[in-house]
Amino acid sequence: MVRYLEGHRGGGGLMDAAVASAALGRGTGHLWQRQVLEGVVSRVPEFAGTRKRALVRAIFRMLGVGDAPDNVDSHAFDVSALHPWAAVQAVAVKAILAGGRAPVGRDDVTLLVSTQRPGTVWEGNLLVHLSVLHALVNVPGMEGVVDAGLRTTFMHQREDGGLPFVTDTDTWCTVIAGLALCSSGAPHEVLHHIAGHLVRVQHANGGWSYTDGAQLTDTDCTTVAVEFLHELDADTYRDPIRYAVDSLIAVRGADGGFPTYGAGTPSEACMTAAAVNALSTQGRHDDVVQPALRFLADCQKSDGSFPPGWSGSCLHTPFRAYLAAHPGSRQFPPVVHDMNRRIIGLVQASQNEDGGFGQRNGAPSDAISTAYALIILLGQADPAPAVRAARYLLAQQRSDGGVSSVPDMLGPRPFPYHVPLLTDAFTLLALGHLTRRIRHSGVIVPPRRHLGTEPATTAGNPVAPSCSRPLDTDLAHPPSGTAASSPDSGEA
Repeated sequence: MVRYLEGHRGGGGLMDAAVASAALGRGTGHLWQRQVLEGVVSRVPEFAGTRKRALVRAIFRMLGVGDAPDNVDSHAFDVSALHPWAAVQAVAVKAILAGGRAPVGRDDVTLLVSTQRPGTVWEGNLLVHLSVLHALVNVPGMEGVVDAGLRTTFMHQREDGGLPFVTDTDTWCTVIAGLALCSSGAPHEVLHHIAGHLVRVQHANGGWSYTDGAQLTDTDCTTVAVEFLHELDADTYRDPIRYAVDSLIAVRGADGGFPTYGAGTPSEACMTAAAVNALSTQGRHDDVVQPALRFLADCQKSDGSFPPGWSGSCLHTPFRAYLAAHPGSRQFPPVVHDMNRRIIGLVQASQNEDGGFGQRNGAPSDAISTAYALIILLGQADPAPAVRAARYLLAQQRSDGGVSSVPDMLGPRPFPYHVPLLTDAFTLLALGHLTRRIRHSGVIVPPRRHLGTEPATTAGNPVAPSCSRPLDTDLAHPPSGTAASSPDSGEA
């Protein structure tokens, strides 16, 4: 662990450098901690700011630096509208910040201990697991619980000496990879094998969790699973789709938006766009979709971006919102068309000279942000920006077929963690959109050969996509009926 932390003192951002130095006993000044605190709070949704401020203070407290603050906003510990992970984290943070000055209440101890089972990380969340252990370490009689919890923690230490934020993200990776493979013409037997796994891990309430070891379902996984199963075979997977749609509608907020987690938690722009994309595959629920789109439009900032979500890239929510609100068979009010125009303007203004896009305007280009942007660019009449983005994206591919990029996922927000497969999946998804925008010609392009494989296409005879449905306005497929999809428009 020490070797791992030593290797991360000089990189990974201000937060990583600060916590590594603190853990190694190198100290962090109050100014440094304050800079970290303000930097973190500025990059999270407004409704979570108070809790994140308390969490950062607790992290420094756990690492033995920083004083126990007297002025923590009590709202940071209000669990009445929190999903279970956030509620346990808030209770643990409250105990940590008390610093032994106040006894931990019996109900709090009961809640914290309920998450501890030897050999199992509750909900697969190692950060919450470790926070609970820190909260219990000074509680009389909890020595055995803490020791068992530490043994469980070390079961997940990686070869590099470090520990992950969560045990795995298998289901989230599976739904995104399945959708990307479906959009790009993977074999049916592969796609149905993936779908069979998803059906097996679907929860009783109809939703999916980010990993099969978690019980809390989320809008993100559920919406993408709906799209994938619908695109693959809507008849075969009719029942799982119906259960999933019911679970989505059940968590819809009174404001028309959708939260990441259960009913009653705050609606978010990215989750609302995801829900619209999933519900739109069903050709109904217009009474749900229209208010959701209005909520989405109301969330948008003047520059075309949206409040922070679960991605480090400011283009993640725009690409999902763009697909959710792209003109098709549904009629949209002017405010939704205005939202899309601002999204397009944001993307057009942020392309770098190398053709790629960064996580923020002016940031160096990275593959996953470019994949998000390319999906938006492919809906425009001018092919030149899309060509430049595609050229950059293809240049990031390694010899093994994978794609290199910066960490993109955030958890807990705004701390980034890296899941390399997601870069491959979102790149493949963008390339699936791209291939449906290209007019096939008779020009023979020599295929890239790999050992033991044969070319997948011949001139003028591309392999047919595995997914049998026509193009639709959702995450899996580019919008139909646009200038870019017209035979007479300027294809890339």
